[in-house]
Amino acid sequence: MTASPQPTAPSETTAAPLRTLRLSIVPALHPPLTGPAVALVDPATSPPRPPHRPGPRPAPEGRRSRSQDLFGPAWSVRADLPDPRAAGRLLFTTALEALAGQRPLTQVQRLTSPGVYAALAAGRRPAWCAAGTGPLLVGPVHVCEPVDGVAEVGTVARRAGRAHAVAARLEGVDGRWRCTALSIG
Repeated sequence: MTASPQPTAPSETTAAPLRTLRLSIVPALHPPLTGPAVALVDPATSPPRPPHRPGPRPAPEGRRSRSQDLFGPAWSVRADLPDPRAAGRLLFTTALEALAGQRPLTQVQRLTSPGVYAALAAGRRPAWCAAGTGPLLVGPVHVCEPVDGVAEVGTVARRAGRAHAVAARLEGVDGRWRCTALSIG
């Protein structure tokens, strides 16, 4: 119940005007909150939370701007980003060639988040990415943009007569695309 005072007409017996209370009914909580909060999701069986969106690695000391020192990486909107199709093709080609040993893995670092790069550097690579199994062919890149500044890209990579699905999530950071998730089938 809530109360709000309302002025009334002055009475002959009182010097000050009387105020009447106006009452309104507010529904009670059902059931009432009396005990501790209950977890609706069991953390042991729930899927893992998505990783924190890490920012880009810092620029060399002489190249940092004052705004980078003050504010850190800035998320970019789609209008400030290049074509995600070209970024996806570059990522897929670079990552698959690096896994096959045809180029240094450090070339993938500028295109990926620290978590993705760490997973690639840890040596988790499909057997079909092994060196000497023939040329790598990357098919057309398909793009889906679920949210402004985020693109999910996918393609089919062919090597040694076999086709394999490759997909990535790109997020716009500081005016360029950065891979935050990579799946190689």
